[in-house]
Amino acid sequence: MVGDAPGHTIPGLRMLRIPVRPAWLGVIGLGGAAGTATRAWLEALFPAGPGQWPWTTFWVNLSGALLLGVLLEVLAETGPDRGWRRGVRLGVGTGFMGGYTTYSSFAVETFVLLDSGALLVGVGYAVGSVVLGLIAAFAGARAVRRLFRRYRRARGAIT
Repeated sequence: MVGDAPGHTIPGLRMLRIPVRPAWLGVIGLGGAAGTATRAWLEALFPAGPGQWPWTTFWVNLSGALLLGVLLEVLAETGPDRGWRRGVRLGVGTGFMGGYTTYSSFAVETFVLLDSGALLVGVGYAVGSVVLGLIAAFAGARAVRRLFRRYRRARGAIT
């Protein structure tokens, strides 16, 4: 079984042996609700006009990718995926960031741009979102990794 705590195995995934603790499902759900509400609020504040670049979804997805890279690297650097780290990963990473970022809005907005004849904007939005999202996640993780290396070196020099 994966992880440190007993749980229920998802029936369709028995061969993967993924444990599911009901409390974690609640943590994911609460995080997802908060992330989705945050994104919906931002999209209501800054709506995209017809045929225009959907800046809000773009920045939400890029910031979410960056923050997810940071979060996962911080958690990996501080210890194994157990206890509070697992709770943070599931609640903030899977839940909040999963609700905050949005592939569905990205896909619909891309389709609407392409369908309205804004071909260059639509293709630019699609390619830019994916490429820059990957770069943001990598940059976030890389920055944390460097910070932890510097911290460990400085701590080793002091002791």
